[in-house]
Amino acid sequence: MSANNMSGPQRVNKIIRYKPPSTEANPILEDPTPDYMNLLGMIFSMCGLMLKLKWCAWIAVYCSFISFANSRSSEDTKQMMSSFMLSISAVVMSYLQNPQPMSPPW
Repeated sequence: MSANNMSGPQRVNKIIRYKPPSTEANPILEDPTPDYMNLLGMIFSMCGLMLKLKWCAWIAVYCSFISFANSRSSEDTKQMMSSFMLSISAVVMSYLQNPQPMSPPW
């Protein structure tokens, strides 16, 4: 074996650093799931607060968790945290007004 084979078969001059595609050039690559879940969480939490529906409040918490899990670090965290706190407050307020266990929605 020669000394060239000992270092490995890589070609140093052919290595190109990966650059993720920009979302400005191609808006299809941006995932709208966190935005939709954030909106759904706010809608369900408002329904849970106004209509005193516990299942709406729990769905709002679920949507907020999905929104948080699918979001990117560059997104606005204030809106996400306000949605999460709104959903938590909907659950707390619905159980403070009626501490009975949740009845199924059907």
